[in-house]
Amino acid sequence: MPNFCAAPNCTRKSTQSDLAFFRFPRDPSRCQKWVENCRRYDLEDKTPDQLNKHYRLCAQHFEDSMICRSSPYRTVLRENAIPTIFDLTSHLGNPGRRRKRIKELSEEEIRTLKERKRTEKVFGLHHSFLMASKSFLDIELLIALVRLHPELYDPQHDAFYDAARRGKIWNDIASEIFMDWDDLNPQQRSMKVDAVVPLQENHQSNNDVEIQIEIEDSEESSATMTDEERYNKDYIKSLFEIVLLMGKQNVSLEGRNFKDLDGVFSPDNFQALLEYRINSGDEVLRKRFDMLAVNQEYCTRFQQEQILEVCETCIREEVMRDVRNSQFFSIIVEDAVDLAGEENMPVFIRHIDDANNLHEEFVGFLYCEGNAETIAMNFLTTITEKWKLNLEYCRGQSYVASSKLSSKMKIVASRLLQKCPQATYTLCSSCALNIWLAKSIPVTGVSVVLGTLEDIYLFFSKSPNLERELEDTVSSLFMDNVEKGNELKEILRSEWISRHDTFEIIVTLLHSLVLCLDRIACDNTFSWNTRITSHAFVLSSALTDFDFVVTIVILKNALSFTRAFGKNLQGLTSDVFSAANSLTAVLHTLNEVMENIEVYHEFWFEEAMNLAAKMDIPVKLPGRFHRMQHMNLQPDLTSEIFYKEALSIPTIQHVIQGLKDVFSEQHLKALKCLSLVPSVMGQLKFSTSEEHNTDLYKYDLPSPETLSAELHCWRVKWKHRGKDVELSSNIFESLHLPDIKFFPNVYALLKVLCILPVFKVENEKFESGRKRLKLYLESTPVEQRSSQLALVNISYDSKHDLDVMVDTYMKMVANNKFGSMSPHSEIVED
Repeated sequence: MPNFCAAPNCTRKSTQSDLAFFRFPRDPSRCQKWVENCRRYDLEDKTPDQLNKHYRLCAQHFEDSMICRSSPYRTVLRENAIPTIFDLTSHLGNPGRRRKRIKELSEEEIRTLKERKRTEKVFGLHHSFLMASKSFLDIELLIALVRLHPELYDPQHDAFYDAARRGKIWNDIASEIFMDWDDLNPQQRSMKVDAVVPLQENHQSNNDVEIQIEIEDSEESSATMTDEERYNKDYIKSLFEIVLLMGKQNVSLEGRNFKDLDGVFSPDNFQALLEYRINSGDEVLRKRFDMLAVNQEYCTRFQQEQILEVCETCIREEVMRDVRNSQFFSIIVEDAVDLAGEENMPVFIRHIDDANNLHEEFVGFLYCEGNAETIAMNFLTTITEKWKLNLEYCRGQSYVASSKLSSKMKIVASRLLQKCPQATYTLCSSCALNIWLAKSIPVTGVSVVLGTLEDIYLFFSKSPNLERELEDTVSSLFMDNVEKGNELKEILRSEWISRHDTFEIIVTLLHSLVLCLDRIACDNTFSWNTRITSHAFVLSSALTDFDFVVTIVILKNALSFTRAFGKNLQGLTSDVFSAANSLTAVLHTLNEVMENIEVYHEFWFEEAMNLAAKMDIPVKLPGRFHRMQHMNLQPDLTSEIFYKEALSIPTIQHVIQGLKDVFSEQHLKALKCLSLVPSVMGQLKFSTSEEHNTDLYKYDLPSPETLSAELHCWRVKWKHRGKDVELSSNIFESLHLPDIKFFPNVYALLKVLCILPVFKVENEKFESGRKRLKLYLESTPVEQRSSQLALVNISYDSKHDLDVMVDTYMKMVANNKFGSMSPHSEIVED
C-alpha cells in the first residue's frame, strides 16, 4: 500500500515527513528493474500503472547521487535512477515475523542479474563521471576505471568527486591504455582493457544487491493461500468483472422494470450475464453454480450492492490519491438530481497535476435531503472522513443550486469557511451569473419558469424533427428580418438555457415557441405520436399563462444590469480582472433601481402586458394567489401592484444580496491577483502592486519574505521582454512558461488561483466528467439511476486494480464491515 515502503524488511511509512517516498516509474523497463531489485515476486505480475499507483520506495534505497534536492520543498529522483540499497538478511534472525516475500532466484537468474548489475554500474558511473569531466566520453575507459578502482563504488566514498583523486585515476588509465587507444577498434579496445586489468569477479561493493535463497518454513506455508481460498478469490473476481462491465456500459443491475407474475422466476441483468459467462466456458463460475437450480438467484442483490460500493470506493480513491498529491483543491457542488427517488447533488473536485494541467473530476454525490445543518454535517463528514481529504488545503468552493436548496447551500458554504477560512466562496465557471442569480431567487414563480424552460429545451433537443419544426416556425415569423431569424435559429442549436441572455432570448422567441407547440398539439396529419402531442399541449398552456409572461419579462429586465458583468467573468483573463473592478458600479446601479422600483416596475409590467396582448393572453392574477387568499382578497389589489410586491422587489433584493454573498472581499482579492498574468500586467502598463492582494495566500508561498522582490523581478521581466516575446494571456499559459520555476512565489500563487471554480478549465478533456454525468442522467431512467453505477460509468476509462478491489471486498466481508452500512454510508478502505 502507498503508506508503506515496498522494499523487503523496510518498515518505514510515508507519514515520516523527513523521508521522501517515490512512486514506481511508469516506464516498463525501469519499472521491471525496480521490481527485480526489490526481490518482491508478488509484484512481478503487476503492471507499471498498478505499481505506480499502489507502491512506493523510500529514499533509503537509493544512492545519494541519484536524489536531487533542488530545494527544501522539493525532492526528486534523477532520470533513470535505480534502487540498489536493500536489506535482504535481517528477517533471517526473526523468521516468525510477517514480512514481504523475497524472491528465490535460480542460478541462471543470478548470473544474468550480476552481469546486468555490472553494466548498470558502468553506465551509472559514466553518467556521474561526465558530470565531473566532460572530456571523459569513452565507455571503454570507464570500464577500465571501474576495474582499476573498485572502491569508488562505496556510496560513503566521496573520493570520486575529489579533483586530485580524479587526476590520479586519469593518469593511471592513460599510462596503461591511452597511448594507442585511438588506433584500436571496439573489439581491440575491449581486449586491451582485459589484458591490462583482470576482471575482479570476487569484488562486491556495498551497493550490490545480495542474492538470498529464502527457506520456506511453517510460518510461510501458513501464509500461502490454499486452493479453496484461491478459488474463492477467482470467483469474487469474476463477479467484480461483471459488475464493472455493467457499470461501464450503463446496464442496470435489475433489468426489467416491471414485476413478474407470482411464482415466475425471471433473472435480472446480472444473473443473465453470469449465465452467459458460464455457458461461454468460465470454469470458476461453472464449478460454483453447476449444481444450483437454474431458477435460483445466483448472487443476491445485497451482495451486488456490496461489490458496487467497493468498486465505487476504489475508483474514487484513484482520483483522491491524485488530489492529495496535488495538495491544493477546490470543491464544486452542482444542482440536485433525482437518483431513484432521492435528491443528490453531484460533487466535483478541481486540482492541478504534475504537468500543471487543471483537472475537474467527478467524485460522487451528496445526499441533500434534510435541514441545512444536517446537509452541512453530512457534507463535511463525507469529505474529511470518507474521502480522506484535508480541508486545510481546500482553496475554493462553489454551489449551483435551485431556490429550494440555495439557502441551505449558503449555510454549507459558511460551515466550510469556518473549518477552512481559505476556502473562497466563488461562482462556478460552468454556470452563467444570471442563471445562478435566478436559481437563487426564492420566489415560486421564478422556480416554475426555470423548470418550464428546462422542459422546453429538452422537448425540442431530443428530436431533430422537432428542432426542424421550431426552426421552420422561426423562419416564417421572421420573414421580414432574415438575419435576425438566422441568428435565433443558430442560438436554438446551442444550449440556450445556460446563456447570460437566456431570458432575453425566451422573450424574443416566446411567440415562435407557442405557435410551434400549438401546431404540434393540434396535429391532424398524425406526424407526431400521442406522447409528443400531449406534452406539447402542456408546454403551450404553461407558456400562455400571464404569470409566466410577466416573470420572464421582469427577469429579463432585472438581470440586464448584471449581463455584461457576468459575461466578462466567463471571458478572457483581462475581462475577469476588469469585472472584479466593476462590481461596485454594478451594485450602485442595482441600488438605484431598488430606490426607484415603482418607476422601473411600471415600464416592465407594461412590456409584459404588450407581449401578452400580442399573443391573446389575458392579464390576470395567478390562480394560486386566489386559492391562497380565499375570502381575504383585497378589492383594490391590481395585477401590477401584486407583481411589484411579489416579484419585482424580491427579485432586485435577492440579486443585490446574491452578488454581495458570492463576491466577498476574499473573492475579489483573489480575482485581483490576476494582475500577475503578463497580459493583464501589460494592459495595466506594468504599474500594478499585487502584494496587498496576495495576503490571502501568504502561507501557501515557499518564500513569503522574498515575495515583494520577486514580484518586482517578474514585472521587469515582462516589461523589458524582447519584441518577439508575446505576453501570456492566461494563468495556464503562465504556468507552462519554461522559466516559471525561477519565480517560486509567483508559481505557487498561480497554481492556487487556477483551481478556483470561477475560472474555466482550458482543456476540455480534463473536465469530461461533467459531460459524462449529463449523458448518464439523460440516458438512464430515474428509477434505474444509482450513485455507484454512475461513478463507474463516468469513470469508465479510469485505470483501477481489480485485485485491490477483490482483496478489499474479501477483507471487509471477513471483518463483517458490511453489516452496519446505512443506505448513504460508504466503504472506507483500511
